[in-house]
Amino acid sequence: MPPRVARAGVTLSDDHRPAAPTTPDHTAPDGPAPAVPAQAHPGQPAPDRTALTGRAPEQALLRRVLQAARAGRGGTGTLLQGDAGIGKTALLDWADGEARTLGFTVLRAVGAEAEAEVAFGALHQVLWPLRDRMRALPEPQRRALAFALGEATEPARVGFLVGAAALALLAGEARMRPVLLLLDDLQWVDPSSAEVFAFLQRRTTEMPLAFVGATRPEGPMVEGGPGTVVELTALDGPDARTLLRTRHPQLAVTTADRILQEASGNPLALVELPAHLHPDQARGVMPLPGRFPLGRRLERLFAPRLDRLSEAATQVLLHAALGGTAATAVTPDRLHDLVPRSAADVLDEIETSGLAHLDPDGRLSFRHPLVRGAVVARASGPERRAAHRRLAAALPYDDPRALGHQADATRLPDADLARRLQEAAGRLALRGGDAEGALLLHRAAALSTGAEDRTRRLIWAAVMAARGGRLPYAAKLVDELRRTPVPDDSAPLYAYAVVYVDQSHHVDFESSFSLLPQALAALSRAEPCAGPFGDLAEQMYFKLLLATVYTSDPRGRAALLAHRDQVSPLADLCRRAWSDPARTAHGTGAELRAMGATMSQEQQAGAAWLLLWTASALDMADASLRRRFLGQHAYATQGSIAKAGAYQDYLHGNWDRAEACLREAEAADALGYHCNALLLRHHHAHFLAGRGDEEGLLAADRALRPLAARARMKFVVDHLTHLRALAALAHGRDEEAYAILSGLTPPGALPADLPRFHLPFFDFVDAALRTGRTAQARAHVAAADAARMGDISPHHAFLLAAARALAAADEDADALYAAAYAVPGADQWAFELARLRLAHGARLRDRRRAQARETLERALSTFRTLRAGPWAERAERELRALTRTGGPASLTAQELRIARLAADGLTNKEIGARLSLSPRTVGGHLAKAFPKLGIASRAAVARALDGPSPGE
Repeated sequence: MPPRVARAGVTLSDDHRPAAPTTPDHTAPDGPAPAVPAQAHPGQPAPDRTALTGRAPEQALLRRVLQAARAGRGGTGTLLQGDAGIGKTALLDWADGEARTLGFTVLRAVGAEAEAEVAFGALHQVLWPLRDRMRALPEPQRRALAFALGEATEPARVGFLVGAAALALLAGEARMRPVLLLLDDLQWVDPSSAEVFAFLQRRTTEMPLAFVGATRPEGPMVEGGPGTVVELTALDGPDARTLLRTRHPQLAVTTADRILQEASGNPLALVELPAHLHPDQARGVMPLPGRFPLGRRLERLFAPRLDRLSEAATQVLLHAALGGTAATAVTPDRLHDLVPRSAADVLDEIETSGLAHLDPDGRLSFRHPLVRGAVVARASGPERRAAHRRLAAALPYDDPRALGHQADATRLPDADLARRLQEAAGRLALRGGDAEGALLLHRAAALSTGAEDRTRRLIWAAVMAARGGRLPYAAKLVDELRRTPVPDDSAPLYAYAVVYVDQSHHVDFESSFSLLPQALAALSRAEPCAGPFGDLAEQMYFKLLLATVYTSDPRGRAALLAHRDQVSPLADLCRRAWSDPARTAHGTGAELRAMGATMSQEQQAGAAWLLLWTASALDMADASLRRRFLGQHAYATQGSIAKAGAYQDYLHGNWDRAEACLREAEAADALGYHCNALLLRHHHAHFLAGRGDEEGLLAADRALRPLAARARMKFVVDHLTHLRALAALAHGRDEEAYAILSGLTPPGALPADLPRFHLPFFDFVDAALRTGRTAQARAHVAAADAARMGDISPHHAFLLAAARALAAADEDADALYAAAYAVPGADQWAFELARLRLAHGARLRDRRRAQARETLERALSTFRTLRAGPWAERAERELRALTRTGGPASLTAQELRIARLAADGLTNKEIGARLSLSPRTVGGHLAKAFPKLGIASRAAVARALDGPSPGE
């Protein structure tokens, strides 16, 4: 037996073959017409050498075969063996191109089932490019070969003369350049040609010639054919996804996932299936069909075996293809219902065909998903509808699968079936199956007998599609609904659908303020709604809150207050946490914890988005809370989890998750949730700013700011501005940082339209102190104290305590730093805690050097873990200053502030006014600073601060 090389990876389609001018177009199931061999001379154009996916080992093997042939170690052969569409021909095409590059003559033949009985048909293809050299052959060989190839009608004694003539032609070519014979679909090569090929391989061991063949597993092994067998199996998951994305980059994520499932790693299916979808289905705008349409090339993969099946076997396979579930799967028992007289014979026939088999659970299972598609594609409309009716009868009356089969079997409007589909969709929605429910509702709309019923169901379908993660589909339904009169009783739900799509897909918030207040007012007058949208007012209120938080539009704030009595305490708590937190969010953190502790798991699932959004406002959406909602409501909740998680990763120092934030943004964009993508990229900018990556931050700002400004998303624009200031602080541009931050949050003022005001609050205090504006820093802290900022959440409490410590007078500093460290949960705010330690260590440097070193080393360790380079450099400078006796690094923080202001030309009186110090105190600090800087006059301060420190 020849050696076998197994490989679970493969390439593109089997169907990359040139047309054949020498034979009729006998189309084979594995591809189009048999190919004429490639041109014999290397000067001719080479075939397209498309990069192959997952084929590095096979390519390396074939390179070795070609190298051996060039070295004169001929007769070597390789047989690629694998299912139809698995990529054998693509690998042959690659070998063709590689050989031409190396100066080979390439000769090709393709077996065809329709020509398997045409003697010497494959040999004709191989030798056709060498036909002009036949004149040089001895007369007996020339006549025998001409007769075998159809060039002469006079009978001749053929026998071994054909092989000898072919050998002579190949030997003559091989004397000029090495030769590669590529033999595709060997399972259909005629026996006469196969015998000659075997003869040639045995006689060419000393010639620069190589054989590479390809065959299907069910094909007969060619006696004496290529010796090393390479088994090609389906692409593994990553390679399949790479191939699909390379050939069809425009596919939506959901569409790509479905194709990967349908294709099961078959390269031809991965390449072909998307080409037969509607463009809106490919982009994820419309739902995918229950069965994929197969192109002609895919249908041809299994057509011959399907054609040979009996009518009974075909019927059984159709039921198995359309059923698929455990409840409707074809088993030996059900075979008797379908074909009672010959069930065993039919099962034997099917298994003998290799198209399907009984799996360990006793169900008929297809060899490949493409077989299922081919079976359905070849059935007529009446045959499919009859099968759907029988499948529906095998399921409970109101089972969604039964209803789906009934809908597929129905061609005319059916009010009763539409009603039952709608009820089933409602039940699915209550269990979180919004996406599946949307499809049932869409089918119900198509079966509706009245225009208003159809519109109502389309509105429900749009909302459920959006909640279920099918936002482009929902957007298409909304576009259709905009051109349709909406019944009065459905106007609120229609408004919700429009707003959902506008906010999440179009990143447009105007409809939130034009539609939702009126819709909430209408709901307040209507009867309570039952079913999956019984909480419609709450959901609309939440959407209105989102729009208000993002835009700070006063219309939204007024409407939220006007309709607060229509919603739950949790919804109102969410409003208080976000709308004006410095004045409305006191105690909300404690209230959220109390509510979460008393809610059942079912209640939490229903209020997932409110819980997550409220917790996110308070920086309390920790991992334990997010885990409660995993898997619920498809992407509608998962997107909220991703946003909350990205923000918490930044706050808690999980900065190695920064790239995961970008991947989530890409996934959101692919699903059509463009607002989520914008917000996730805005969260990613926090990591860039924290690390002082100003180049990356600038790129992010340029990409995000115009989009946010166009949508009037002040929330994003303000935070991008804040992040510019944070990056400036990292690099020591303190005046720039203060100017930016004072524009967001003026000294002593906590703005109402800056929902996460606590982040720039802390940075403002830091920047004010670093620029010598002690009075402004203390005014800001006093404003936060007056607003009871520490009562909002643990993070608010820590930032207020940290700001108090930064701004404290020297005699109070130690106690206030200790109080900040002691705030419950202080250790979880990694970056800000490290900055607090950095400031504290610098302040301790001249008084308690050992404590200063420990504090600075802890800060440095955190900065290094976060890869916050500029902050780590500052900590390192402070640590070096502990061992120096001169230079700027030896100054205390206050001395350095005063020295910098003096270097800017300010007088002692002006410096004192800036820092709330007396001119005498300023003079005292300068008197201490001059010796440390090695200078004797005020005029030398600037040079001493800018120049190297003594000893450097």
